Amino acid sequence: MVNRTSLARRTQIINCLVEGNSIRSTERMTDTHWDTVMRLAVEVGQGCERIMDEKMRGLPSKRIQVDEIWSYVGKHQRFLKPGEDRSQIGDQWTFVALDADTKLVPCYPHREAH
Repeated sequence: MVNRTSLARRTQIINCLVEGNSIRSTERMTDTHWDTVMRLAVEVGQGCERIMDEKMRGLPSKRIQVDEIWSYVGKHQRFLKPGEDRSQIGDQWTFVALDADTKLVPCYPHREAH
């Protein structure tokens, strides 16, 4: 369990994930079960969400840069066959707004009703 994992081990796990290591490689490097790694990642993510929700309001952004990130899911668009669901596979675009001065990504989180 995450709450039984030492602070040093938890820090090591988060450092591995932040550096871009996969869940499985983090599991091997830290000798920690993948489920514990995932639970810790969720716990840290929820903490970050709380901080962003409390602190990142009324940002005084003066210059916003917008860029797109292209990727593909499953296969490149040119290899799709007639009848394949183009909303699920093929070219995918993500658009990102970035504060040019602070490098923050302003966002409006979607809250689902409980």
